[in-house]
Amino acid sequence: MSTDHYTSVIEALLFASDKPISAGKVRGCFEEDESIPVQEIINALNEHYEETDRAFFIMEVAGGYQLVSRQEYEPYIKQLYVSSSRMRLSQAALETLAIVAYKQPVSRPDIDAIRGVNSDGVLRTLLERDLIDIKGREETPGRPLLYGTSEGFLRYFGLNSIKDLPKLKEIDKLTLESADIPEDADVALTEIEDTDTDTSATE
Repeated sequence: MSTDHYTSVIEALLFASDKPISAGKVRGCFEEDESIPVQEIINALNEHYEETDRAFFIMEVAGGYQLVSRQEYEPYIKQLYVSSSRMRLSQAALETLAIVAYKQPVSRPDIDAIRGVNSDGVLRTLLERDLIDIKGREETPGRPLLYGTSEGFLRYFGLNSIKDLPKLKEIDKLTLESADIPEDADVALTEIEDTDTDTSATE
């Protein structure tokens, strides 16, 4: 099979999928050949899109590839979907999500201790919105559930992996720019920093 054919099929797969597609999943669509240079083909497609001034490009996000529109076209796309708003997060949800992201895997009692309030309802909401996952149980009395960020979290914030999270000192600005929350809304960064762990260990 020629490289041109591989390129056309990969482009079709990206157009058809509403979620990022991993290189492994792409190769799985070609039963006769698993040695397809997916990254090289993606790079070539992006070069072609750039040279021909296309309105979209292939973004590496959440461990896969996805076709996305360029930022300059966002105002027009918003007008197309003016009736449907982007999922918004409350101050409590952002606080809890920040704790989960930087402390994962983390239990509800640990989240409650940092926030100073019960987080049951917030955690249920984050689970329903596919922003966090249950990662197992803690080996302590009661064996509480452990939570971590999900692939949906990476897609929501446009990250390729958890390593791309901003440093804690940058989170204040990120919080204010996310979900149109009030400027006085603040994540409990001091508590997170006091008990911070290396997020690379969660990969």
